Amino acid sequence: MSKRDYYEILGVGKNASPEEIKKAYRKLAVKYHPDKNPGDKAAEEQFKEVSAAYEALSDPEKRARYDRFGHAGLRGGPGGFAGFGGIDLEEALRTFMGAFGGGGSIFDDFFGFSGHRRGSERGEDLRYDLEITLEEAAAGCTREFAFPRLDFCADCRGSGARPGTARSRCGACGGHGVVEERIQGFFGWQIRRRGCPECGGAGTTAKEPCPRCRGEGRVRRRKKMSVKVPPGIETGSRLKIQGEGEAGAHGARPGDLYIVIHVKEHEIFQRRGDDILCEVPLGFVTAALGGTVDVPTLGGTVQITIPAGTQTGRTFRLRGRGMPDVNGSGRGDQYVRVALETPVDLTEEQKKLLARFAELGGERIHPISSSFLDRAKKFFTGS
Repeated sequence: MSKRDYYEILGVGKNASPEEIKKAYRKLAVKYHPDKNPGDKAAEEQFKEVSAAYEALSDPEKRARYDRFGHAGLRGGPGGFAGFGGIDLEEALRTFMGAFGGGGSIFDDFFGFSGHRRGSERGEDLRYDLEITLEEAAAGCTREFAFPRLDFCADCRGSGARPGTARSRCGACGGHGVVEERIQGFFGWQIRRRGCPECGGAGTTAKEPCPRCRGEGRVRRRKKMSVKVPPGIETGSRLKIQGEGEAGAHGARPGDLYIVIHVKEHEIFQRRGDDILCEVPLGFVTAALGGTVDVPTLGGTVQITIPAGTQTGRTFRLRGRGMPDVNGSGRGDQYVRVALETPVDLTEEQKKLLARFAELGGERIHPISSSFLDRAKKFFTGS
């Protein structure tokens, strides 16, 4: 099934300004927000769709890749990639809050609608930037790394209560995690709900806080883990590891970890999507008489045949020698551009042989030069 164009989803043109994109997204996001359409799965899908479109087009780098390559420029793959055609509801909600400046329910603030809370706020998402080589990107790899994060307290197991004691129901909110207040809204009196300030939305409190974490239920420590990077991954791709972000306060579920991939520049190869480009020096004798040259590829050295009379800049195509598609559908190609290498440090005998070669030559063996000189002559003489 083909994916809809992101500009079409938001109802803007391809030359729309960032402000126009944001304005269009906010209008659609409010229309399809789950809080405004409870139980409506179709509206939820549309909410996720417009959020995915805004996430791509509001980022200048992502937008440039999308404008050039379409959805393929944002592609992800197995293992929880983000950014390729869709995001889950939680990511869509975070995009929504970011577009409106964050902080509280937008419907509480603007319309007085009742939001919902499910205990304490989940932990923060984390980002880790991982640099790999082009060879690792081509073959796939498993990398180990370490990063600091807030983790659940081992003493109280994340509850925030002193070991041997339990948390009790919050008296301020009655264990609901939210408190209500009656306010005058645009359409009359409305019931506004907000997180309980006493328990932080958890619905429970610790009368005897844990000494180690001071009642928060989490402590900062360094986390070691490994990640499997699939073949064909590109710079800017994100690997999402669910539940490996920071722990939530008072035992709330953790956030997610996003690993952002950066592929190092290679000293020989250049990457263009799934294709690989490289330049190989070519001796003038081989270029004139033909022969074979060894060419490096990501899978080892291969030999290509050079036809007689090959000119500098000619490009040869090696099918299937490029990068693997991250979704597993084939490989790209490698393009080899030959650059004629001029001999240096010639001996006297070699110079004499080249001079004799020039004497024996003429227009017949230099057709390109002869054609150019004829055109130049016509240009200056006007004939």
